[in-house]
Amino acid sequence: MSDVVLRERDGPVAVLTLNRPDALNALSNELMEQLVSTLQELDRDDDVRCIVLAGNDKAFAAGADIAELARSSAIDLYYQRRIERWDAIRALWTPLVAAVSGYCLGGGCELALACDLIVASESAKFGQPETGVGVIPGAGGTQRLTRAVGKSLAMDIILSGRFLAADEALAAGLVARVVQEGEWLDEAKRLAQEIASKAPIATRLAKEGVDRAYEGPLQLGLEYERRLLYLAFASEDAKEGLNAFLEKRKPEWKAR
Repeated sequence: MSDVVLRERDGPVAVLTLNRPDALNALSNELMEQLVSTLQELDRDDDVRCIVLAGNDKAFAAGADIAELARSSAIDLYYQRRIERWDAIRALWTPLVAAVSGYCLGGGCELALACDLIVASESAKFGQPETGVGVIPGAGGTQRLTRAVGKSLAMDIILSGRFLAADEALAAGLVARVVQEGEWLDEAKRLAQEIASKAPIATRLAKEGVDRAYEGPLQLGLEYERRLLYLAFASEDAKEGLNAFLEKRKPEWKAR
């Protein structure tokens, strides 16, 4: 298997880079298999407290590998379980930050949406152009994009195939931060270090709570949040964090 996903490590932050530059990081079966396997490996590492997923200046990922799709039947896609890989990404405990520059289209946009938050370059362009090749978004695009930006804008993007510029994506709530070209990866790494510096148990529980709000009714989310709070409060880290605040010192997290 070739290195279609590169990895590096900076303390508690891992950085994964999609590495098919000649294909604008098109999401081939090989790339997705390697990506999910690596993410799951990092998720099992207690020393990894945040992960950054990046492309390159020109493209985060320009979509699925069209050549592979054109050779596949519906039964092939069913047995390859390609779409289920996005479920594995959403199931990660470790916070996942997408660092996006250039094209973020189709499956690439769905991959960014599957991350917990997105840091974008001014050059970023988001879109779901699948109807232009006779199919539809199938890895969460019709669902997560609609929840992120609302029905009307999601319809515009999906039905017309237009691209959403970075400033529009920020205004619509699709991305968390937009920075100048050339700074997108550094900003994502800085954000990941900020996240990694917080109490690890509390961070994971908070992520779980936000995901529940994103995916379910309000009342059930409130009840779920309350249980997560009690669980967080029972941790040693909670006692350490509260005492460190009162004693005006930096907390020492134990992830217990």
